[in-house]
Amino acid sequence: MKTYNVAIVGASGAVGQELIKGLENSSFPIKKFVPLASTRSAGKKIKAFHKDYEILETTHEVFEKERIDIAFFSAGGSVSEEFATSAAKTALVIDNTSFFRLNEKVPLIVPEINAKEIFNAPLNIIANPNCSTIQMTQILNPLHLHFKIKSVIVSTYQAVSGAGNKGIESLKNELKTALECLKKDPAIDLNQVLQAGAFPYPIAFNAIAHIDTFNENGYTKEELKMVHETHKIMGVDFPISATCVRVPVLRSHSESLSIVFEKEFDLKEVYEVLKNAHSVVVCDDPSHNLYPTPLKASHTDSAFIGRLRKDLFDKKTLHGFCVADQLRVGAATNALKIALYYIKNA
Repeated sequence: MKTYNVAIVGASGAVGQELIKGLENSSFPIKKFVPLASTRSAGKKIKAFHKDYEILETTHEVFEKERIDIAFFSAGGSVSEEFATSAAKTALVIDNTSFFRLNEKVPLIVPEINAKEIFNAPLNIIANPNCSTIQMTQILNPLHLHFKIKSVIVSTYQAVSGAGNKGIESLKNELKTALECLKKDPAIDLNQVLQAGAFPYPIAFNAIAHIDTFNENGYTKEELKMVHETHKIMGVDFPISATCVRVPVLRSHSESLSIVFEKEFDLKEVYEVLKNAHSVVVCDDPSHNLYPTPLKASHTDSAFIGRLRKDLFDKKTLHGFCVADQLRVGAATNALKIALYYIKNA
């Protein structure tokens, strides 16, 4: 079996750590592993595959020097902008950032939907979609193929780890401060004691309807990503409207979906379609309090769907609640699936 030299740019970050775990637990044929990061992290030690590795600095030359075959990028759009093209001269680049996603020459891949597009990559770069987009399309695509979707409205409840380790630390630190203050004075105004960390406002005991920057049309970039990326992945143009909200959850994004089909539908058929969909788990028995939650979805590789029900007034509209671990389903696992499909079918 052919083996590969694999690099992770951003190896010490939240997604980079999940990529390492995924590589360790998969059958990926690794010959050499090379962790890369910024100048700030270069020289530090990182544990992978039961041994310690020294993190190397990301440079334009390191990919050729280390003879990298596959390079995972998960260190932010500016890093991908600067180094991905250099890496792609000698390696297949799988980019977890938003920089290349809407580039016409770069395929945007969710393997359960459009894996064959992996081989339509003239720049030798493949883009990993936005985490919220991935779990949503895993639900929408099988339903669209069976029922034909007319439009979608989605509201997200996104975990702090979507902002990386700094988001996780912000929530932990703010919760510690808030709980200490509440213990002393249960009636204290938390607005007076909490300071914003990784987000525009404190995230502890809060919800912030602001992820990424605002566009002049009033939507955030995160919301527009869900629209444009879904269209590109699924090859559709039906209307999608998104509202993205950050909530004080460590990991796993939740989404409330309202899906309008072209015709009336049978709810039993919806269950059958989703039960047979790849990487989807139907978790739906309200009589026994069975429905998706972030804790249930965390550290798994499936998109969980539940609370499936018909709209009270429109027989063409389906409502549901989807949850998935965005560090895995929405990033690392999807990237690894892309790489595995590539090496098995190249």
